[in-house]
Amino acid sequence: MRYTGPKVRLSRRAGVPLTRKAVRYFEQRPYPPGEHGRKTNRRNAGDYGLRLMEKQKLRWYYDVSERQLRRYWDLAVRKPGASGAELVTLLESRLASLVLRAGLAPSIYAARQYISHGHIAVDGRKVDIPSYLVKPGQTVSVRERSRRMQPFVAAAEGVHADERTAPYLSVDLPELRFTLTHRPEREQIAVPVDEQLVVEFYSR
Repeated sequence: MRYTGPKVRLSRRAGVPLTRKAVRYFEQRPYPPGEHGRKTNRRNAGDYGLRLMEKQKLRWYYDVSERQLRRYWDLAVRKPGASGAELVTLLESRLASLVLRAGLAPSIYAARQYISHGHIAVDGRKVDIPSYLVKPGQTVSVRERSRRMQPFVAAAEGVHADERTAPYLSVDLPELRFTLTHRPEREQIAVPVDEQLVVEFYSR
């Protein structure tokens, strides 16, 4: 089941800001939420607790359910590369992840909503599945009928774009489209997670 509560609360639980919006709030309250948050020492967590938290951070960062993450893990272990890197690559290749990374949405939650509401097309065809895995060479765009909506007008002006474009994307923000030029490599993906701990969690 996906988390639907306050998103900044997740960042405080994880110990790192998981969204752009959370950065400012996290600087003000860098401790876990709750009555005893200030007294909590994350470094006292045992090995299992550390591995569990890294797995949760990965799940929260990409806004996937426990069942979905397990399914991606099962796919990753069947691939020839390092399982942890393959897991992150699969998650980064999701349509929702790339819509966020390209600067078409302010957060992963907004990206999921835009896709679910039918505003996004892949190679000219509407795709309303946030978990759709984009393949290298495919072009993602905002549908013509949606381009005058305020969130996409802002996106075209670069309001949601990162300072540096992900190296595996060719982005044309004024035209509200991007192309996945090649498969994302782990070292190119800016995710605040130690995937080796996630591997250890699932391999225990």
